[in-house]
Amino acid sequence: MALMEESVDGGLQLSESFSRRGDDEAREHLLAIPDDSNGHSNHGSRSTSRNDSQRRKSSSHVSIRNLVEPKNQLLKGISVEIKTGQIYCIIGPSGSGKSTFLRSINRLWEPPADSIFLDGEDIVNMNVLTVRRRIGMLFQSPMLFDGTVADNVRYGPSLQGKTLTDKEVIGYLEQADLDASFAQKSIIGLSVGQAQRVALARTLANKPEVLLLDEPTSALDPISTHHIEQSVMELKRSKGLTVIMVSHSFEQVKRIADYVCLIVAGELLEVFKPTELDTVTHPQAQEYLEAAQRH
Repeated sequence: MALMEESVDGGLQLSESFSRRGDDEAREHLLAIPDDSNGHSNHGSRSTSRNDSQRRKSSSHVSIRNLVEPKNQLLKGISVEIKTGQIYCIIGPSGSGKSTFLRSINRLWEPPADSIFLDGEDIVNMNVLTVRRRIGMLFQSPMLFDGTVADNVRYGPSLQGKTLTDKEVIGYLEQADLDASFAQKSIIGLSVGQAQRVALARTLANKPEVLLLDEPTSALDPISTHHIEQSVMELKRSKGLTVIMVSHSFEQVKRIADYVCLIVAGELLEVFKPTELDTVTHPQAQEYLEAAQRH
């Protein structure tokens, strides 16, 4: 696996400083967890949910109920209902628990039981492989496997015994705002923005019902950022995809969010629409939003 970093000529180079934590997270997220003969995951699941093929649909509802991270108190009793087919942007100061919150939703960080529910089912009691198929994730830096763009897009379905056709690969690339010519390109030589869209296409190939985005445009130029934002909004419009996105850009939040969740010091202070800034009443929330709008 290669972590894509921008080179001096605007292309990509393989990172030799790819961290073990990042490698493990990417491999887990990309479903590189073999099932046993009974369909159980061999990693981290306590029981198997109903058959995956019977549960597939375009989008799902997520309920967060008193979510805590007790060891370091990164999360302090967060509760929120994520409505189906909406874009929720998570904002807040650095170190406030936003990424831990996001990772808990597809069990990259294991949440306590009875705290996160997907369509009413506790994700802790679900097969972890099923969770990560139904709840896809795109990281801050694109993490691609060696080979072609098509190889990367086909990876997730291949673990389920399915080989995507060229037409299907192109379809997922188009959903990520890339044209058909990219399918047979090597990942070497892609721009960072293109690599991030390939990572998005690979995530979409697993047909997620919920899409988690961890600051996916923070390292991208304005044009690449626009492509990612347009893809996300089109996925919501055309497929009703539920999206939960961490962002440090308040302008981005105003462009794409249906709802905004403000997390400060592990607490969810406010949930509001971007057009409802005047309704925010918590003093810390007002202070943060005033500062965010000045930058």
